[in-house]
Amino acid sequence: MNSFSRTVACVAFVAALFTAPLHAQEAKVGDLVITQAWSRATPGGAKIAGGYLTIENKGQAPDRLIKGAADISGKIEVHEMAMNNGVMTMRSLDKGLAIEPGKTVKLAPGGYHLMLMDLKRPLKQGDKVPVTLEFEKAGKVTLSLDVQGVGAQAPAHDHSGHSGMKK
Repeated sequence: MNSFSRTVACVAFVAALFTAPLHAQEAKVGDLVITQAWSRATPGGAKIAGGYLTIENKGQAPDRLIKGAADISGKIEVHEMAMNNGVMTMRSLDKGLAIEPGKTVKLAPGGYHLMLMDLKRPLKQGDKVPVTLEFEKAGKVTLSLDVQGVGAQAPAHDHSGHSGMKK
């Protein structure tokens, strides 16, 4: 390989690095792809935290997020926040959260979320909190929640809606 060919190959490699999607950790289990897993920092003494992520079902059959587990918390439940007659309510989804085929479900503040209960220590910005999610059909998958600042509304590295291409 001559010098020019090496230079072209090097430039192509570097270009590939910069055109790769700019997503946080991606986890796959069965036909499900989980991205943008994050949480918020908690004040000292807090016993609960929320977990947020996006789940895409690339398969032909529905699945269901039924529960989670983490060493940092006593238990994890799947919850829903909703407005009912002008009052914000929160409830545990005892039967889990359906993920229909070909659809994407976003767990985010003010909607569906993971409720990490009985925290053993506060979550600090910059932490990566390992959690295991269990789906009815796909089974279990372990991933990390990237801990953002206390008031974060989305992960700092959220590039949803962008092609991942640098301009």
